Amino acid sequence: MPIKFLHTADIHLGKTYRTSAGHMERYGDFFRTLGGIVHDAIAGEADFVLISGDLFHTGQILPKTFARTIEVLQPLKDAGIPCIAVEGNHDWIHRRDSISWMEALSHMGYIKLLRPARTESGGYRFDPFDDETGSGGRVEVGGVNIYGLGYIGAQAGAHVPRICEGVTTRDNILLFHVGIWTFSPVEIGNIKPEEALPLSEVFDYVALGHGHKPYTVSTPDGRAYACNPGSPERVNFGEEGYDKGYWFVTIEDGKYTPEFRTTTPRPMKSVSVSIDGADNVEHALEHLKRELGEKLKDVGGKPLIELKVTGRVRFHPFELGRERLRLLLEELADPLHCEIKNHLSLVTGSGFEEKEHRSLHDIERDVLRELVGANSEWKGKEEELVSLALAIRNQVLKGDAEGEELLALLK
Repeated sequence: MPIKFLHTADIHLGKTYRTSAGHMERYGDFFRTLGGIVHDAIAGEADFVLISGDLFHTGQILPKTFARTIEVLQPLKDAGIPCIAVEGNHDWIHRRDSISWMEALSHMGYIKLLRPARTESGGYRFDPFDDETGSGGRVEVGGVNIYGLGYIGAQAGAHVPRICEGVTTRDNILLFHVGIWTFSPVEIGNIKPEEALPLSEVFDYVALGHGHKPYTVSTPDGRAYACNPGSPERVNFGEEGYDKGYWFVTIEDGKYTPEFRTTTPRPMKSVSVSIDGADNVEHALEHLKRELGEKLKDVGGKPLIELKVTGRVRFHPFELGRERLRLLLEELADPLHCEIKNHLSLVTGSGFEEKEHRSLHDIERDVLRELVGANSEWKGKEEELVSLALAIRNQVLKGDAEGEELLALLK
């Protein structure tokens, strides 16, 4: 009989916009998406489900997030379908002396969390999974050996030979929270295609994660050996152009046939409007209303909207505040959540042809630089502290910043 499994990743349970009125509805989006995947696995009579990292949006989750995760995963457990997972960079906790939520799920039997052991020489040892302790590096299901390795950072490519050396079986799958350069849209945590290629010699299927865009990776002779499903829900702005879904894979006579099945993520739209030359706020708002009305006319119900406003104007950029722009977006599209970036520049001088302009970004940096420089203790560190302050500000404005994430920036 053929073996069937479902491969998903980067689900980001717990993600929301804490400063948004629709934060609870957005919080529920990710659980609804995972619930749909669980339903599909049961309906499709999958033999197992793979989660290639970032089940959670952050390592320190709320108890209600843990409880709701159990509720969503319960039907898989009741159906006797193993859910096998590894940790992604978002699943990590900084205090390694504490048990993680992923470990707790594994101890309770809702997932099988795979973690290899390390040898004295720095190699990998994939011990069989122990249901009593909820730990191990590999598990066998229906004659298929599933190995697991979570996120190991920017040097992952150098670890590939050691990973391959630790494999002792045939008919193998690897769960690996890593991206492949030229395919993955993320900037860190990737390996080069040539570094990944040796994995194809010992694994029949490499279940990737990390990047939120789906793709497949093939050997030089055209055999697809690695797949990344991307995130099944839109997590960040910029993902609206990506297909969203998961891989449903069939193994028959040793051949792996992946089929990409789509999910239904919340509508998302990033728009940029130039109001270059506007003389006053009223003129600017009229132009914005016309442009946005056209650009947002086809967006679905309760979308996520990112608005970037650019141009050189004759009024101070602060006059076109976030609240006025937010109200305009609510009138036109009724978004669940919106993020607004004011990149306007102020024109000074007698005429446009002799203009000198400073962007709002530059004004903010100058004000902060002056405040930091006023304290002699921070002399010489102005640029570093200004960049840090703005990075923290940006995270807070997005509405999904966790205390530990902000603390990591400070560290």
